[in-house]
Amino acid sequence: MSNFTEIKEALAHYRWFNDTVDIALVYFIFYRALLFIKGTRAFQMLVGIGVIVIVLLASRLFEFYTLDWLIHSFWSQIVIALVVLFQPEIRRTLAQVGERHFFRNLSPVQGSKFIEETVKASVSMANKRIGALIVLERETDLTNIVEMGTLLDAKVSKELLVSIFLPYSPIHDGAAIIRNGRIIAAGCFLPLTLSSNLSKSLGTRHRAAVGLTEETDAVVVVVSEETGEISVVIGGLIERNVDSTTLRKIISDIFVKRKRSSR
Repeated sequence: MSNFTEIKEALAHYRWFNDTVDIALVYFIFYRALLFIKGTRAFQMLVGIGVIVIVLLASRLFEFYTLDWLIHSFWSQIVIALVVLFQPEIRRTLAQVGERHFFRNLSPVQGSKFIEETVKASVSMANKRIGALIVLERETDLTNIVEMGTLLDAKVSKELLVSIFLPYSPIHDGAAIIRNGRIIAAGCFLPLTLSSNLSKSLGTRHRAAVGLTEETDAVVVVVSEETGEISVVIGGLIERNVDSTTLRKIISDIFVKRKRSSR
């Protein structure tokens, strides 16, 4: 009976509009935060922090005073530790606060055209063992990276992409950035990942692709000059040895089908 009374009193003091909106906002913030760190090393760090919290509660429950003091001493520095550990994810989140929908005005025909040219160029370079790093910008603005390269602003074509990454091209070592169906820059340098989980067989291009996608929502196509293998990197995760059909489907699902379904 007492539980029923407490529930009744709680409902009597519940502000239906304010409290409902408040709870919904908190839920949305935590949900978006989990989406940002899903599949990244930050998620593992978050699990570790959760374990520390559980140990802290257990130390209080069983009166382990030394352990409780030790964890409290660490906890006083938790804010600084979080800033250091989650630095890439914090930068990624702040970058996406001002997100812009670059592909919103791209028609399915235009989207299919640039995708087809990107796929053809990737397959051609893979067959010739020409290394390449192609960045497809989504909603996170990559202007800071674009400014470090050579501005082009040209229509995407197989011939142009291949010419950019030819070994004797002065900008072949950097990345080509595609925005809104156009190559806006080439020879751009990307941040390298610090992850130790990558295979030792992967080179600088793959580490750069992972580094960028850890901080942004960009899609990166990597062509290995050593193996002729095509890889796609999204959200810090690499899908290796993809063929033309798989590559086309991955890019189309993101830049054409998803945009079409959101209308």
